[in-house]
Amino acid sequence: MKFFRSPSKLNATSVLLLLFFCYYSTDAFDAFDPNGNITIKWDVISWTPDGYVAVVTINNFQQYRHIQPPGWSLKWTWEKDEVIWSMLGSQTTEQVIDLLPETPHNQQIANCCKGGVVNSWGHDPSNSISSFQLSVGSAGTTNNTVRIPKNFTLNAPGPGYTCGPAKIVKPTKFITPDGGRVTQAMMTWNVTCTYSQFMAQNKPTCCVSISSLYNDTIVPCPTCSCGCKNNGTKPGSCVEEEKPHLASIVSDHGKNNFTPLVQCTDHMCPVGIHWHVTLNYKDYWRVKITITNFNYHMNYSQWNLIVQHSNLDNITQVFNINYKSLTPYGDQINDTAMLWGVKSSNDLLVQPGPSGNVQFELLLRKDTSNLTLDKGWAFPRRVYFNGDNCIMPPSEAYPHLSNDVSAMPPPNADPHMPNAASQWKVSLLKLVVTVMFSMTFFFANTYKSYALY
Repeated sequence: MKFFRSPSKLNATSVLLLLFFCYYSTDAFDAFDPNGNITIKWDVISWTPDGYVAVVTINNFQQYRHIQPPGWSLKWTWEKDEVIWSMLGSQTTEQVIDLLPETPHNQQIANCCKGGVVNSWGHDPSNSISSFQLSVGSAGTTNNTVRIPKNFTLNAPGPGYTCGPAKIVKPTKFITPDGGRVTQAMMTWNVTCTYSQFMAQNKPTCCVSISSLYNDTIVPCPTCSCGCKNNGTKPGSCVEEEKPHLASIVSDHGKNNFTPLVQCTDHMCPVGIHWHVTLNYKDYWRVKITITNFNYHMNYSQWNLIVQHSNLDNITQVFNINYKSLTPYGDQINDTAMLWGVKSSNDLLVQPGPSGNVQFELLLRKDTSNLTLDKGWAFPRRVYFNGDNCIMPPSEAYPHLSNDVSAMPPPNADPHMPNAASQWKVSLLKLVVTVMFSMTFFFANTYKSYALY
């Protein structure tokens, strides 16, 4: 009897396990936002006969990941027999949730009642916090007897965040708006929650397609990027064509339904991003980006896009978009940009239909030290939509872009669509090359047959 395992099988198994653990352990780390997290700060502001009054603040310190509708919900476990006597700015059933903006003023506190929606710190610092107040009974009444809750769970709005244990920190100081008075919390503890796309959903949520003015090939999103069309066993997972009444039927999907109902596509993603190179001049090149919403369950309000490209340190002008450079590792590396819509123009990405997309353009100055439009240089390396990594086309599928200045369009060329003449020239060239290759292959095989004969 043999008591050993084949080395090849052992090595293969080891490699697979190593890859799995490497993926799982690094999935929560975001290279574009290495210090981003959501911190839950619990400030005890006064004592009561049987407990305390506390203000709980959810601080979104992430650069670009919002808390989208239907908003956050928070859950924890009491240490013993604590009870909530009253709340302001939120309500509780099984979990604590934020109130809506139209809540009466006598039930509100500062920074509450946003319907659970919290913007990212990098996008909108003034709206990156959400607070509520609660009175806790049957609890400790001093710093030495109070019992800290445990097992915090944050849904924002679905799963995806892992929260660590509560840690006692230096008490928070509160300064009045006029700066004339400073008060201090009786006691403060923090809970840190980090995001993992792997935990949030088991499938990707977006994909990228690419094209250029100088090539008639459009490289689509990879097939089944976010899943494949079902075989009929799960009806309703996608819709073959837009039905005007569908949005009103599925928009009221409640707080516990996070599965998108999408238009049927080859990629089956809720969101598609298209990168199109529109101009290539001697010193500049221009890109048009289109974001399309295929998700019937979601209107993406205040969306954002993260793009990594080596030439983003030379952005000259942006059109119909807001722009911010991200330098998570200092100014030495400046190849990542955060882009988001203009208020009341294209900051809302609505459900599928005529208004289900937004478009904007970037003008970039060429960096002659590393410029090469060949081998995919003109296309992004990574793209995030609302903080989730999008599926990119394979690099070998990227269309070729010419570096020949003489082949560039005149200054008044249409920056949106290739003209028919350029498409005809490219198609004719492909035809000639194909015919020449076929003839060469035919004569080579004919010569080989005669030689064998």
